[in-house]
Amino acid sequence: MKGKLHYFQHVPFEGLGVIEEWAKERLWDITVTPFFKDRKIPPLNKIDLLIIMGGPMSTNEENKYPWLVQEKKVIEQAIKRGVPVIGICLGAQIIADVLGARIYRNRYKEIGWFPVNKTEPGKQDLLFKDSPDKLTVFHWHGDTFDIPEKAIHCMSSEGCLNQAFNYKNRILGFQYHLETTESSMNTLISNCKDEIIKEKYIQTENKMVQGIKNFGQQNHKVLFNILSKMVKEQEKS
Repeated sequence: MKGKLHYFQHVPFEGLGVIEEWAKERLWDITVTPFFKDRKIPPLNKIDLLIIMGGPMSTNEENKYPWLVQEKKVIEQAIKRGVPVIGICLGAQIIADVLGARIYRNRYKEIGWFPVNKTEPGKQDLLFKDSPDKLTVFHWHGDTFDIPEKAIHCMSSEGCLNQAFNYKNRILGFQYHLETTESSMNTLISNCKDEIIKEKYIQTENKMVQGIKNFGQQNHKVLFNILSKMVKEQEKS
C-alpha cells in the first residue's frame, strides 16, 4: 500500500530520523506540521500514519505553548477515526495525556544509550513480540507517563518504569528514540548540550556517539518491523 505519512514536529532539531527512510522505501508521501512556525494540518482522511515527534517542552505547558491544545484535539480526533498514531518521547507523553493518563517528572533524567526490557504483557503483544526482550536504545527525556487505561505496557527500564505502550494496535507510545540516526543525534546534542551533566542516567557525548555505532542498526530494524506490522494491521481493518 502506498500511503501518506504526516508528522507533527515541535522543534527544528527533532525530525523523523530513520522513519523517513522507511517511508521513502515504500514510496509514501511525507508531509509535516512544524508547530514552531506553521500549524496547518491536512484533513485526517488524507493521513494513513500520524507520527508525533519529541521536543524539550512538557505536554503540561499549554500556557507557554498554546498550540498544544490544538495538537491534542487533533490527536484525539485521529484516535477516534482510527488513524494509526505513533508518539516518540514528548509525542508519547502527549498521546498518553490525550488518553487520560498522568504526565509527570521522572525520578531520573535519561540521556544516552540505556537498555529497555520487555514486560510480560509485552512479550505477548502483537506489535512487540518479535522484538528482542532486551534492547539498548537512545533516550533523551525528563518527563514520563502513566500507562493509559486499556493500553498494554510493553517496555520498561531501570531508570524509567513506563517506556512503551500499545493501545489497540493502532496507537503506540515510545519514551525512547528508535528513529535516531548519527546525524539526528548530533543535532540533538548540539541543541541541548546544556542537559549533558554528570548524573546516574546521563552519558557523556563520547558514549552517545559510540552508542549509535553499536546499537543504531538494530534499533532501526526493530522500528521498521513494528511500523510494517502496524500498517499491515491497518490494511486488514
